[in-house]
Amino acid sequence: MLSIHPSRRYLVLITACLAAFSINLDTTIVNVALPGLARQLHAGTSDLQWVVDGYNLAFATLVLAAGSLGDRFGRRPALLTGLAGFGLTAAAASLVDTPGALVTLRFAMGACAALIFPTTLSVITNSFPDRRERARAIGVWGAVTGLGVAVGPVCGGLLLAHFGWQSVFLALVPASAVALAATWRWVPESSSPSQARLDPPGLLASSAAIGILVYTLIEAPGRGWTSPATFAGFASATLLTAVFVAIERHRARPMIDLRLFRTPAFSAASGSVTVAFFALFGFIFLVTQYFQFIRGYGPLSTGVRILPVAVTIAAGSVGGVLLAGRLGTRAVVVTGLLLLASSFAWIAASPTFTPYTAVVGQMVLMGLGLGMTTAPATESILSVLPPAKAGLGSAVNDATRETGGTLGVAVLGSIFTSLYASRLSTLLTGHLPPQQLHGAKESVATALATARSAGVGAQTLLGSVQSAFMTGFHTACVVAAAICAAGSLCALALPSVPLGTRPTPQPTQDRRRPSLTQQGPASPTRAAR
Repeated sequence: MLSIHPSRRYLVLITACLAAFSINLDTTIVNVALPGLARQLHAGTSDLQWVVDGYNLAFATLVLAAGSLGDRFGRRPALLTGLAGFGLTAAAASLVDTPGALVTLRFAMGACAALIFPTTLSVITNSFPDRRERARAIGVWGAVTGLGVAVGPVCGGLLLAHFGWQSVFLALVPASAVALAATWRWVPESSSPSQARLDPPGLLASSAAIGILVYTLIEAPGRGWTSPATFAGFASATLLTAVFVAIERHRARPMIDLRLFRTPAFSAASGSVTVAFFALFGFIFLVTQYFQFIRGYGPLSTGVRILPVAVTIAAGSVGGVLLAGRLGTRAVVVTGLLLLASSFAWIAASPTFTPYTAVVGQMVLMGLGLGMTTAPATESILSVLPPAKAGLGSAVNDATRETGGTLGVAVLGSIFTSLYASRLSTLLTGHLPPQQLHGAKESVATALATARSAGVGAQTLLGSVQSAFMTGFHTACVVAAAICAAGSLCALALPSVPLGTRPTPQPTQDRRRPSLTQQGPASPTRAAR
């Protein structure tokens, strides 16, 4: 544990939150630019999914290894390297002119973010030795990271109101530069080399499993859900997951000790975070298109209309930790997931042109639910591990967030794409030439442009596109509601006693290896500069 002056701890917290805000802002700031990318780069729905998920996928698959690298070689250098790379790749992304090049750079940005995010939570954990102070600091961190995710559309809308889509990437450069300077000035050096775990076979197996799963989900609407390629993709992802489990169970120093998942405070909390971000990322991916394509709002109007989610995520994160201190993690997280399920069920039952006041109510439920789920669950994940293993704990937390978000865009986006294309084909076969119908099925932007230029019958065509869009949107929301409700049942396994009144849980001992508490004392961290 670092020994630093109390006032400096809060400078470290501010710096870590700024770095986390920058990379979480990027997870959604791009969403309001999707319609513009569809028109200017001629990107189809699958391309748009990859623009979002290329970042999330690299983030999710590399974050465990990146957390271990920070623990082993130093958290301050890891943070500095990640922030510098993030700023450079964001600048490069603003210069491309094809969807393929943009997706490639999104993967590179995600790799840099994977180096940053676990380090932010790790330095916070090592800077706040008191359990209650650490919980409050994590609550602030959770509020800021959630705020970054939710205000991304607002910031993107402000930029797109005056500049081109390139501006959403250029805006990330000064944010990362300020975080870089603050890290250099205030964040002390710390590392735990003996606790770090570098596991190349485990990294390759887990990355391949998640990558193949996401690729299969995104491409399934075009290939067909029952096609041999889709079936082979799901089978390969399942096999690689089993290989990853086998590798981790038999390695002396695995990337992640699977015994941790025997502890409900760890496994149920990880599942809750995954479900929450599955819901949030899937929702933002779809609702930004709904506001712009169906309601006809501009990027700025869209961003402002999503603002209630941002405000209530922050409130839910801070309030969730405070409530967990009184009521216990279980009660708060279960309630949060049920609020998420209720918001999606409400959206699924709403008409196409539902009043915005009702939309605000839906987003308030969603934001409060997300904040109440993620901040207490994150504290629960970290409570299982000693501070020397903070990199591992924060990396697991980050991996669950990004895996959930990646799958949210992939699953809900693919459900939407499949049902949209199927419904549009049913409504417009015989009314449009085959080539135009194919383009309309591939891209909502193309479908709307075709309908509006049709002259006679334009309103009929426009109504068909809107009907097809809402069929996919509503069904995706039903699926999200069901997953959140199922997650609330799993969260019943979380600890029920308030924070600060229970001992830190320990993983179940395994005969092959000593338990985490029997592996000897953690190596001392380097003294703060």
